[in-house]
Amino acid sequence: VARILEVTPEVQRMMGVSSGMELLTLPHGQQLRLDLLERCQTMAIMLAVDVLGCTGTTEERAGLLHKIIQIAAELKSNMGNMFGFAAVMRALELPQVSRLEQTWTALRQRHTEGAILYEKTLRPFMKSLNDGRESCPLSSTTFPHVLPLLSLLEKSVAVGDGTEPWETVEVGVDIVMFHLGAARTIAQLGGIYHSNAESKLQGFQEQAEISEIFLTDFQMRLLWGSRGAGESQALRYAKFDQVLTALSNRLEPPARPL
Repeated sequence: VARILEVTPEVQRMMGVSSGMELLTLPHGQQLRLDLLERCQTMAIMLAVDVLGCTGTTEERAGLLHKIIQIAAELKSNMGNMFGFAAVMRALELPQVSRLEQTWTALRQRHTEGAILYEKTLRPFMKSLNDGRESCPLSSTTFPHVLPLLSLLEKSVAVGDGTEPWETVEVGVDIVMFHLGAARTIAQLGGIYHSNAESKLQGFQEQAEISEIFLTDFQMRLLWGSRGAGESQALRYAKFDQVLTALSNRLEPPARPL
């Protein structure tokens, strides 16, 4: 998807560079940047739907949260896929998921190690990446943390709740300069990410019958339908935000004001 692997000579000629990581930083790489932003948000929504659509017991939802946290840890530590890691973390931090106090309490009670891992390790690490205080280890990273760069270069379509770290007066310029500097480095290291990814996926057998599930287009059609997938991004996200809110409130109704 990010043109780190399986980049044929023909694709390289079309891109004008050898790696998608370099293409991300160039003017004619806009479509790839937009595709990756869409993919990140779509994956986050899919995971949020899994949690909010779990209408069983609170313990069952807590168990699902625990599995998603384990996926985030696997992506971060073993796979070195910071893009996938960021998408999973975005799902867990969506307000419709984070507000489920009963579910998170059950997680802390029944899956204490998962709750500690999320709150003490994964969340601080994600914040440090976004704040420019942490870098991905070059020896094991297969897909670097590019979301801040995508958001900076495509601000008009970037999705997220609240203010990004680089938009605050106190630290904004420093964080912007860090991510722009990191982008320059990432663009030069496409070959290393390619080698790391090949190493991690050695022996992996893709199942063709389920591979379509992981395509962004498939996920868009699943979430919005074939016609809805063609609507403007802002409208699609706004409508699904309302759906997520309704699902969340159904699971744990908001407290009524006194």
